[in-house]
Amino acid sequence: GAMWRGAAAGLLCLAAAWLLGRGFEPRARLLCAAELRRYRGAPGEPGLYLALLGRVFDVERGRKHYGPGGAYSGFAGRDATRAFASGDFTPAGLVDDVAGLSPPELLSIHRWLSFYRDNYEPVGKLVGRFYDENGAPTEALREVEAAIEEALKFQAENEQKKQQFPPCNSEWSSAKGTRFWCSRQSGGVHRDWAGVPRKLFSPGWQGSRCVCVRSSGPPWGQPHSQHSDRGDLDDPHLQQYEGCPPLAEQCVLLT
Repeated sequence: GAMWRGAAAGLLCLAAAWLLGRGFEPRARLLCAAELRRYRGAPGEPGLYLALLGRVFDVERGRKHYGPGGAYSGFAGRDATRAFASGDFTPAGLVDDVAGLSPPELLSIHRWLSFYRDNYEPVGKLVGRFYDENGAPTEALREVEAAIEEALKFQAENEQKKQQFPPCNSEWSSAKGTRFWCSRQSGGVHRDWAGVPRKLFSPGWQGSRCVCVRSSGPPWGQPHSQHSDRGDLDDPHLQQYEGCPPLAEQCVLLT
């Protein structure tokens, strides 16, 4: 049964570790947890490794961060993928379980993986949650990779939305109330139009937020449509501010 398999895998792992101890190093190694634990950079240990999503990297060059006494020494010799997203460096947090992470947390893991690929030497794969004993991706790895893909797509769509509907500038004063206005760089989006303030309601957002809307030319993404030269003013997710002229570049709402 599973227990026997686990024990057998453990023995295989120890045998592999013994071979490696004798200087036998296959390329693109498969390591198991017991073997990876020997790579925490302490005196007499064979090196300094960490794993992220089951991919093992040699982080010797970052010894001051990952070696004994370093701020990230908890990552050494194990796969602590979850902590890269959560920032929880307690023993409970330094684990490879990524269940229930939010899209921004998954994107954080994705950025860290790119960072290690760019800066450190890959060693091989960790047999366990993300790779099986043949080094093939597990269902768990496929799931997290699909979730990261989704998060990347969502991020790209949000960036697009921000280009289409840049946030307004706003200020509040007790005397004048709230003033919303649009400029060619409001919301940090540099563009060749200022736009007019509107309330944007979008799925997944509580309430509305103020955005700047192009008020002439074709609608976003439809350069050749038979349009009415109103830009995105007719977008169904937008609403006018009451008491503000429809095409004014600024709008004051009394408190």
